[in-house]
Amino acid sequence: MQGKGLIKVFTIVFAIICLYCLSFTWLARKVENDAEKFSKGDNDKYNGYLDSVASLPVLDFPKYITYQYAKAREIPLGLDLKGGMNVTMEISLVDLVRNLANSPTDPAFNTALNEADKRVKKTGANFIEVFADEYKKLSNDGKLSKFFATTENAAYVKPDANNSTVISFLKERSASAISNSFNILRTRIDKFGVTSPNIQLQEGTNRILIELPGVKDPLRVRKLLQGSAALEFWETYDNSQIFPLLDNVNKILASTEKTNDTTTTAKADTATAGAAGKLAALGSKKDASKDTSAAAKSLAAQAKLNPLFAKLAPNLTQGPNGQQGLGRGPVVGYAAQKDTADINRYFRTPAVKAVVPSNIRLLWGVKPMTPESKMFELYAIRVTKPDGSAALKGSVVIDARDDISPNGDPEVTMYMNAEGAREWRILTAAASADQQNKQSIAIVLDDLVYSAPTVQNEIPNGTSSISGNFQLNDTKDLANVLKAGRLPAKANIVSEYQVGASLGEESIRAGMISSLVGIAVILIFMALYYSQAGWVANVALVINLFFLMGVLASFGAVLTLPGIAGIVLSLGMSVDANVLIYERVREELAEGKGMRIAIATGFQKAMSSILDSNITTFLTGLILFAFGTGPIQGFATTLMIGIITSLFSAIFITRLIFEGMLKKDRQISFSIKATQNLFKDSKFDFISGRRKFYALSTIIIVAGIISMFTRGFSLGVDFKGGRSYFVQFDKAVDKDKLRDILNEEFKETSEVKTYGKDNEVKITTPFMSDSTSEASEALVTQKLNTGLKKVGDKYVIMDAQKVGPTIAKDIKTSAVWAVIFSILGIFLYILARFRRYEFGLAAIVALLHDVLVLLALFSLLNGIVPFALDIDQVFIGAILTVMGYSINDTVVVFDRVREYIEQHHSKDESLPAVINNALNSTLSRTVITGLCTMAVLIIIFIFGGETLRGFSFAMLIGVIFGTYSSLFVATPFVVEFQRKIKEKV
Repeated sequence: MQGKGLIKVFTIVFAIICLYCLSFTWLARKVENDAEKFSKGDNDKYNGYLDSVASLPVLDFPKYITYQYAKAREIPLGLDLKGGMNVTMEISLVDLVRNLANSPTDPAFNTALNEADKRVKKTGANFIEVFADEYKKLSNDGKLSKFFATTENAAYVKPDANNSTVISFLKERSASAISNSFNILRTRIDKFGVTSPNIQLQEGTNRILIELPGVKDPLRVRKLLQGSAALEFWETYDNSQIFPLLDNVNKILASTEKTNDTTTTAKADTATAGAAGKLAALGSKKDASKDTSAAAKSLAAQAKLNPLFAKLAPNLTQGPNGQQGLGRGPVVGYAAQKDTADINRYFRTPAVKAVVPSNIRLLWGVKPMTPESKMFELYAIRVTKPDGSAALKGSVVIDARDDISPNGDPEVTMYMNAEGAREWRILTAAASADQQNKQSIAIVLDDLVYSAPTVQNEIPNGTSSISGNFQLNDTKDLANVLKAGRLPAKANIVSEYQVGASLGEESIRAGMISSLVGIAVILIFMALYYSQAGWVANVALVINLFFLMGVLASFGAVLTLPGIAGIVLSLGMSVDANVLIYERVREELAEGKGMRIAIATGFQKAMSSILDSNITTFLTGLILFAFGTGPIQGFATTLMIGIITSLFSAIFITRLIFEGMLKKDRQISFSIKATQNLFKDSKFDFISGRRKFYALSTIIIVAGIISMFTRGFSLGVDFKGGRSYFVQFDKAVDKDKLRDILNEEFKETSEVKTYGKDNEVKITTPFMSDSTSEASEALVTQKLNTGLKKVGDKYVIMDAQKVGPTIAKDIKTSAVWAVIFSILGIFLYILARFRRYEFGLAAIVALLHDVLVLLALFSLLNGIVPFALDIDQVFIGAILTVMGYSINDTVVVFDRVREYIEQHHSKDESLPAVINNALNSTLSRTVITGLCTMAVLIIIFIFGGETLRGFSFAMLIGVIFGTYSSLFVATPFVVEFQRKIKEKV
């Protein structure tokens, strides 16, 4: 084995890296377990514990690893394992375009907008281009400049501008609005306090995908995400004007604490002190526990005397003589992110609200002072209008650009319309009137201060330069925020998916059971079938699992329930590489070769099949990742990584182990007595009886096609749009009765299925699925609960999903393209590798056969089997994985056929005889790999929970018929195509 030393070094380094990456998950879980023990079920105490230890080292060495550092690098759990909410937001380009044209009343313009909106929902085309096309149809001159050549757009669109210029302008503004909406939503989510949120801008679309793990209040989330962003300019107070008020608030809070100081409070203090001592002692030596406990008691006492200032540090500066004084400007204090909620609560208490004047508002800065500190500034806002509104609305901003000042520093140039310029002149004149005490004006969006520049002089013309301690990205962000004032683009929820925490816990339990049982079955089977060599494969399998999890951790890949299934399935399929090698070694041993030569030759001869089969499966996973979303991407990620790590483990790790055993002259066996001659000298005639199998496949497919046209499919909500709910009652429910009740409530035809146990149902309804308002969501929830209560008072909505019609169409389109690209990619690869188009065509016939059989059985068996057979994204994932498995199987057989044709067999045997021999020689591998994969899928089907039942059933059927097609369809069709070629010749 060449390069053995290099492979050993790489393996050791790779193992250390994987261990390092996985350690963060273990360390984060350890701290969270400590928090659970300390909090005893109190969620506030739990969060308080984690906040307190966030920046403390979790190890004596290295010190830089804190809980916060480890948490950011752990393997994150998907919503189906943790619970939470997945939302797809769509930015309304209709509102944006109408706003840019100052809301004209022209009938052709507004009709074009409405028609364009309808067309885009059907086709998914670019909205701006479709709008321009629709307007051209409706208008005589078709010129768009008459709407968009406004005073506000004068720098970009002239009255004589052609439509191409206007379209370019609209595309640029729509891209800017989408990007700005993304930033606003990200800021809102950051302030929402969700652990490990995920927000992604779907490139090339006006959609934003948001995942919020652990949230339990969907109504609050909807309000947070769909609220319109209001840009405002506010006058401010100086810190010296506000500090006396803060001092008074601090005293009020302290007196309130003192009033409430009873025996119960004293007991609570003891507990607090003990908790603080525990937090301070984290990562410290045991003999320091007394000191830390004493320090914690002292801190707790100080916090009682100064409740506000214990969390909000006043804005103080050091004077020339070393004495502290109040800092200048609108910033009145600084607080850690974890303390901002407590400070907000302090100011909402009745006693404090009574002393804070109505013309004072306190708002937080949008960003921490530094990324590392997580310290936020608190600004004092002056309310000057009787109605409490801002001094100036953001709608007066025409444009804003990030620029470079004459001094070479980043700055923002802001332009206002005539009305805004007049108000801005008055505002800036007042702020700069006192040369010794110039005031600031705060730029506020969503009640968060983005900037508060000090006004140097009166600004008469509405053109302002905003400078400060900016980086280039800061000025770009601020310019986008200022643009948002005039271009508010409403963000609507078009797709929503909720998973309850209890369902997430059930999923984790089901995933763990299916994983452990699946791995155990593979290990036992390999050890029994291949004896000592089987144990070598088992060691490689465990190392493969370790490497797989390490790579997932290093990539920050989200672990989902389908992802766990992907891990288990990749382990089942990883056995295939070992089986290919071992069967080749057994062939060499049967020819009388020595163990060392047989192992070396076996690895060499199996390499081509291993690489070809795994590359085709990897291509399928890649396409699955490109076209899938959410859980399907999680499955594809684990599948692709699993293929790479299993290849490394099977090819290199097993070889290293065998080399070590040979060096020490240890006995190596590749079979036990019962398996030694299994499948040896098998003489099955696959080719002569092929027409019987053609007939069997034809019967299933034709029956399925008839069923597809008569009975149809049970489409999942993500394919047809609508709302879906998974509801668990405390007792068995009559699903027919519940369906009739919900039909009456919704005035729509609803679908109710038993989902697992007889007290669990899945409800699907199209009721108001295309509505995005809060009122409609409240109405749907009310009608659903009214209907559910008529069946049983005690129930839990474990899972809820809403998919709008546009999203559903896009998902179906993506699914079709995914299948097409998979077939095309596999055909091209086989054509390139085998240099014979009949192999490629035969592989495509086998793939189409597998897909059609799977679709046929899902239509025929729907409503007959006692579990859901929905056609949805998960089913498409199963189809693509089946295609990958099937082509894996087919390529291994093709590889042996190619070898037999190129060698002596082709000289004295007919093509059917050569193919029969090739099929028989690979039969043991086909059966063993199929049995291992099927065993794993049966385990996932039984133990994986209802969520994975349809997926595992599809996979199981697919693997059975994938194995069947590689033997009785793909290779026989090579004979058919070869004969047609000869007939033409």
